[in-house]
Amino acid sequence: MNSPVTHLEDYDTEQRFKAIVVESERITPEASDVEVRELTLELQQSDFELQLGQSVGVFSPGTKEFGQEHHFRLYSVADLPERGRSGLPRIKIAVRRVSYVDKYSGEEYPGVSSNYLCDLVVGDIVTMAGPYGLAFEVPEEIDANLILIGTGTGIAPFRAFVKHLYKNVPEWKGTVTLFHGARSGLELLYMNDERDDFAQYYDREAFQAFKALSPRPSWAAPIDWKGALAERGEKLWSLLGLPNTYVYVAGLEKMRGELDDAFGEIAGSEQKWARRKAELSAGGRWVELLY
Repeated sequence: MNSPVTHLEDYDTEQRFKAIVVESERITPEASDVEVRELTLELQQSDFELQLGQSVGVFSPGTKEFGQEHHFRLYSVADLPERGRSGLPRIKIAVRRVSYVDKYSGEEYPGVSSNYLCDLVVGDIVTMAGPYGLAFEVPEEIDANLILIGTGTGIAPFRAFVKHLYKNVPEWKGTVTLFHGARSGLELLYMNDERDDFAQYYDREAFQAFKALSPRPSWAAPIDWKGALAERGEKLWSLLGLPNTYVYVAGLEKMRGELDDAFGEIAGSEQKWARRKAELSAGGRWVELLY
């Protein structure tokens, strides 16, 4: 298992490999102004091994005028690896097309890596490295309680994790509580009208999925984690007090503070939550995959 690192330049990228685009599909509805595409990539490395929750590195062409050979970015793997007809491994990643506004000039610029990946077509070749990061592990206790919290494309590793749990762990008897955060319902990846992969688990008594949305999406207001978690606060606090409860978090780094605020209110004080979170972290029962 790889150790977590803070900066992209700290990742070991010497061992690189090629991947061929097999499919590129938009997974947010056309009515949404947010475009997220799911890319299926066939890796030209037969011995590629991946653990749940890990990411892959993608190299996109750099800006030559700035002397950049390439841009390097990480993307969580969004499905269980499979093998194509060639016998080579295939993975899926979810990519949101983004742009950035210069805070001084006010000009808008397209994100280099996201636009490069979203514009790829079938047959294009991508340079990659990895995998990287901590894995989300299935607990040893088959009756464990899992609380999965993801925002934006951070839901991608949980899509793979839940699929693995119900497909490959037949002895699993625990509960799964999923919280998916997004600006609006149209941006709930794998839980919208275009793609609703999680729907196949809704009839399982031990699986529940909840939405955490922005109260004012058109104003880019933050996701209402406090409201979404508080509605189930009593149940969540009870689960967090059990020795077989695991919390896995994936998404943007700002989630850490937002979740601490939300759980602090559920706990009754910041200090009480800090103690409980420290207990979970020390026991390997609070795992974050943030970027």
